[in-house]
Amino acid sequence: MTSESVELLASGPLFGLPLPTLWFGLVFALLGTFLFLDGFDFGAGAIFATLDDAGEREAVLSAIGPFWDGNEVWLVVFGGALFAAFPSVYAGLFSRHYLLMFGILGALILRGLAPEMYEQRHDARWQRWWGRSFVAGSVLAPFLLGVFAGNWLVGAPRSATPIGVLVGVDVTVLTVVSGAAFLQLKARDALPEWVTQIGVGAVVVYLLGVVATLGALAVRLPAGVDALLSAPVLAAVVGSVVLGAVYVVALRRRSDVVALAAAAGLTYALIAVVAVLMYPMIDPAAGVTVGDAIVSTLPLNLMSVGAALLLPLVATYFAVLYSAFSGPIAAEEAY
Repeated sequence: MTSESVELLASGPLFGLPLPTLWFGLVFALLGTFLFLDGFDFGAGAIFATLDDAGEREAVLSAIGPFWDGNEVWLVVFGGALFAAFPSVYAGLFSRHYLLMFGILGALILRGLAPEMYEQRHDARWQRWWGRSFVAGSVLAPFLLGVFAGNWLVGAPRSATPIGVLVGVDVTVLTVVSGAAFLQLKARDALPEWVTQIGVGAVVVYLLGVVATLGALAVRLPAGVDALLSAPVLAAVVGSVVLGAVYVVALRRRSDVVALAAAAGLTYALIAVVAVLMYPMIDPAAGVTVGDAIVSTLPLNLMSVGAALLLPLVATYFAVLYSAFSGPIAAEEAY
């Protein structure tokens, strides 16, 4: 790279774009992508707890088998983007909530290890314990991730807060919504009808939970009710209600793809509410705004070029992955 190129890249944002705001949006978009893609894995793991039949449990593992480890890539990409663009926020946020981080990583390891061990021996006691481990990891990971997000939003300096717990429950139930839709898409014929009803009940509980959480945020956030009545937040809330209705109708009509798409919409709407309520702050606990925390112009421009080249490649990889394993699982398929 010539000195003229370096001077040009250091002179100002590429093409005059609002890069700090775009990176703020990208960080939350990556978090939403992880929450949706790994969310249906988590939800399938939670639904696993309701199944007693060995064939039905095998169908759940076979449905998520090709995807779950790849989906976790998005958590790494989220963390990497936050570290690259907002290093002080990454350091402060993760150090304040390191116990939550260890909890999330532990739950992810348990969720990943349990299915592998479950298949190693066809012994009832062995499979019962590893099945419980699979469920525990699948429920704990989204719950702790939600606690982390809730604490981040309100700037809580400690790990255990009422808002964090509320958001954690919301996120956990939301993964069940996604998981039911995904299992209906991949393993409808191998699972009982009431798995679909779990999804219907979960979406109702999720919407009620969101209402309760917004009520708590009205008291907890400095901007209070005014922030919750802003146009973007109201649009996300109304959109979530509509998406919930679409989800229920689609599940009952066996429109599997539509139901899964509605679950994705609910996930991104939740993340959008968190981002909108936080902006322009990015670390409320430290009183740091997006403009304060962003890296200097030269690395910001270089990262933006790199992201523009790499993210389409990652998206293409996932498109190929999901295309290769599309369609319902076959009866003879195993994890």
